[in-house]
Amino acid sequence: MASITIRNLDEALKRSLRIRAAEHGRSMEEEARDILRQAMSRPAPAADLGQAIHRRFAALGGVDLDLPEREAMPAPPRLD
Repeated sequence: MASITIRNLDEALKRSLRIRAAEHGRSMEEEARDILRQAMSRPAPAADLGQAIHRRFAALGGVDLDLPEREAMPAPPRLD
């Protein structure tokens, strides 16, 4: 089985993990494995391209475009 090392773990986070592990009656390592298992078992949210583009450019503000006046549609050709 593979192993990982997590460096620069915040002391408050480590303390919370230790307390949570104790509440569940398991080691910090087993608690971390369970947290990872739960997080990875959830399906990833579907990507919404429109919202992703909006989030990326929303801070830049918008623009006002000068739109040309609409013209009436030409009559379709007669084929008689």
